Amino acid sequence: MFPIEDHSAENRAEIFDIDDARVKDRLIFGIAQGGRAELELLYRQVSPAVYAYALSILKNSSAAEDVMQDAFVSIAQNAAGYRSQGKPMAWIMTITRNLALMRLQKKESRNLPIDDYTELACGRDMYSETDNRLMLKTALGALSEEERQIVTLHGVAGIKHREIAELLDMPLSTVLTKYKRALEKMKKTMGGDDGD
Repeated sequence: MFPIEDHSAENRAEIFDIDDARVKDRLIFGIAQGGRAELELLYRQVSPAVYAYALSILKNSSAAEDVMQDAFVSIAQNAAGYRSQGKPMAWIMTITRNLALMRLQKKESRNLPIDDYTELACGRDMYSETDNRLMLKTALGALSEEERQIVTLHGVAGIKHREIAELLDMPLSTVLTKYKRALEKMKKTMGGDDGD
């Protein structure tokens, strides 16, 4: 582990993000060498984020599961061509996005209820928290498709705004504005904004 000179929360988070990217890089390089254990570990680390992103595009849990599985097959097949730029999640999410968009083009997916997002937010075990599930469903339902994708990529996958901008081919300012607007909509929908 690297020594932390500056103990501010922002710098600690930045160092851990870099370290997390390095770990994912090592896993991908291990996969390129045929490492099954590395693929399994990467799957455990990022499959919730991959599923969430696929779901935000497809709005169909079954199709999102299929795309998630296809994404890891593609990761395994293309790991040898991976070039680290310190953004392994952006590479993984680009694969996911391309597979999801190809699936949409084939018109294989149908729009299903947004319930799948609420399962995702709490480890797919929200049945015991019905009130929270309904609030989250309502809040996410108030968002546009782009806003839902941005919130999912940042909130679930932990991808930085500038990487989301590259991934969605949008200006950074647009991503930041849509993210802020989405949070305001969610807060208002959940009763956190009383208009004062």
